[in-house]
Amino acid sequence: MKGYIHSVESFGTVDGPGIRFVVFLQGCPLRCKFCHNPDTWALRQGTEMTSDELIDSYMKNRAFYSKGGITVTGGEPLMQLSFVTELFTKAKQYGIHTCIDTSGITYRENDSDYENSLRKLIAVTDLVMLDIKHIDSEKHKALTGSGNENILAFAKFLEKTNVELCVRHVVIEGITDNADDLINLGRFIGKLKNLRYLDVLPYHTLGVNKYKEMGLSYPLEGTLPTSKEKALEAKTHIMSGIKEARTKK
Repeated sequence: MKGYIHSVESFGTVDGPGIRFVVFLQGCPLRCKFCHNPDTWALRQGTEMTSDELIDSYMKNRAFYSKGGITVTGGEPLMQLSFVTELFTKAKQYGIHTCIDTSGITYRENDSDYENSLRKLIAVTDLVMLDIKHIDSEKHKALTGSGNENILAFAKFLEKTNVELCVRHVVIEGITDNADDLINLGRFIGKLKNLRYLDVLPYHTLGVNKYKEMGLSYPLEGTLPTSKEKALEAKTHIMSGIKEARTKK
């Protein structure tokens, strides 16, 4: 089996615990206004690689990854579900820590065949980093082009599998920093028994040049990067929602 690979990063430090070998896959159905990898949107582009080739690349520098592992991101890695499952299955044979960074947008609730395929992936996955762009579905649609119902359903599905979960949220001033929305996000994820980490990230503009190179207009033109202080304030609101949800339990 071959996957469509956008690129690999051999020394990732922000894509899971430790130093990671990060695989960026092609293909994503979302069109997030703050996306910094628009060149990963198209499916069936990039470099075709086998899972063995990726494992071989990892093993060449395995000493660097003693406290890390492999992270698959994108794009949306679940667009290539079977390939990621094969890659992670081989990784576990070598005792490699596996992590998937996903939006969960491809989840199909009440589709037993799809859920069975997902369970095969989760069985060889140590950590799922779930990007929740916005807790309000209409605001999520305005930001990404799609509602968030599948994403929230996916989060509940992951709870049933008991896989370790890290929720990521990007803070964009005036868009994803509303206090009530952040508290509601906390209330939702606070009910997830498998939640282990919360990662609140400040919005940045590092992807602007890619849009120019691709001849695309940048959707958030003029929006300033979010300060670390604003991100910390947002995290405080989310944590208050988590605390409320867990107190009510």
